[in-house]
Amino acid sequence: MLPVIEINSGESSIMKAVRIMGKGGVVAYPTETFYGLGADIGNPQALEKIYAIKGRDFSKPISIIIGSREDLAKFAKNITPAAEILMDQFWPGGITLLFKASQNVPWKLTAKTGKIGIRLSSNPVATLLAQSLSGAITATSANRSGQKECVSVEEVISSIGENLDAVIDGGRTPGGAGSTIVDTTADPPIVIREGVIPSSAIYSRDL
Repeated sequence: MLPVIEINSGESSIMKAVRIMGKGGVVAYPTETFYGLGADIGNPQALEKIYAIKGRDFSKPISIIIGSREDLAKFAKNITPAAEILMDQFWPGGITLLFKASQNVPWKLTAKTGKIGIRLSSNPVATLLAQSLSGAITATSANRSGQKECVSVEEVISSIGENLDAVIDGGRTPGGAGSTIVDTTADPPIVIREGVIPSSAIYSRDL
C-alpha cells in the first residue's frame, strides 16, 4: 500500500520522504501550482523512474526546485542581470527560469540541451525537501505526460499511485496553471510557456 505522509507532524514527517528519496525513491509532493514528482537529481535510476512513471521521452527535459537562492550557483552558469531582476521580483513563486546548466546537472534533466529549468518554490514542503537533498529535487508534475495535472493526493493516487514510493499530503494545491517558463539565456529573456505569472508581467520589466 502506498505510504501517505501527513505533514502535520512537522519536519520529522518530511524527513520520511527525504529518506525514501535518498534511497532512489520517487515521492509526490505539493507545490504552489500542482503536485510534483520528487527524486534525488543525483541518482540516475531515480531519474529514469521519473521518466517511466510519466511515460516521458528522454528528449524532453525536466526542471528542478532548489532549496534556496544560494543553491542556484550549484546548478546554473552565467546568471545574467536580467535573471537576477526576475528572481528578485518573482522568487519564491511560480516562475521557472532556464539557465545554462552546470556540470552538477545530469544530462537526463537537460535532455542534452545544455539548459536547466530552475524554480524556487513558495511551498514550504517543496523547499524543505530540496534543502534536505543537496539543494535540489525534480519538479515535473505528478501525472502521466499529456494527462491532467493533479491538485490533491486522491488525484495523484488515482493517476500514478501504483508507481510511486510515497506521497506527501499537503492538502489541495491551487492548480489552474503551471509555472511560467522564461529562458534567461536569451537576451532579452523569452517567455517559453505562460503560466501563473502572465507574460505581460515579465515583459514589463526593464530586462
